[in-house]
Amino acid sequence: MTLSKMKILFIGTVDFSYSCLEHLIENNFKICGVITKRKSNFNSDFSDLTPLCNKFNIPTYFDEKSNNETKEEFISNQKPDIIYCFGWSYLLPTSILNATKHGVIGFHPSLLPNNRGRHPIIWALFLGLKKTGSSFFIMDKDADTGDIISQKVIKVSPQDTATTLYDEIKCIALNQIIDFSNHYQNKGEAPLRIKQNKNQGNSWRKRGKLDGIIDFRMNSLSIFNLVRALTHPYVGAHIEIENKEIKIWEVSISKVDYPINYEPGKVLDIIDNTKIVVKTYDSAIILEKHEFTELPKINEYL
Repeated sequence: MTLSKMKILFIGTVDFSYSCLEHLIENNFKICGVITKRKSNFNSDFSDLTPLCNKFNIPTYFDEKSNNETKEEFISNQKPDIIYCFGWSYLLPTSILNATKHGVIGFHPSLLPNNRGRHPIIWALFLGLKKTGSSFFIMDKDADTGDIISQKVIKVSPQDTATTLYDEIKCIALNQIIDFSNHYQNKGEAPLRIKQNKNQGNSWRKRGKLDGIIDFRMNSLSIFNLVRALTHPYVGAHIEIENKEIKIWEVSISKVDYPINYEPGKVLDIIDNTKIVVKTYDSAIILEKHEFTELPKINEYL
């Protein structure tokens, strides 16, 4: 007897969502509907899923106030067996969590139960963690607390940036998705279910604009970690000068031993007419890629 194809309803709105949806389609999984957004001022890595939906004639629901149909009604009309929610920065109501036979599968780029919550790639890099993870779980009413169905450990190198770590996590996660989707398709259940203890682990808070400010009273390693954590596809770390924000996309730690009695924020050198060397609390940092339209002068302060 041939098994009928499992019908997947997909929810997402970021670059990771696009890659997951495309990968599922390429591997011949049946996508019966997509819930997404036309635009987002919230997600710096927003990605429009419309081209994929149009190309493969997938019914699409845009999450907008002007809709005549609710998300629940759209889901009911598509009759999915399971919902995948990858790259959606909002909790789902119980009416959606319980709308299908297999529930809703969520994703979080950390080693759950550790590091639940907001901005996991950014915090992992800023805090200098040596490892993180790619975790898929059955969503419940709380954030990132449901039963884990697939988890992989991912090493974080000192050279990783938000760009490289985002891409590495995405690559590993795409393989996980195919593995557990095949298991659901063939066995009618998750490959495993590891219950999370909600009293264990921690939950990272939402970062704000102040978390992205480079303060040269910080040590060089902290500034290096901040910049690599916030680089593309995220918003970038920044310096505030005369009420203006200047984005800094890449830095390196200077190997030159500058006098310890120089104050933090002092411009020590300009290299190749582009790179700015600035004194920090403990050494100096080189602003490699930045958005200065006019370079500061040596001995000025940032």
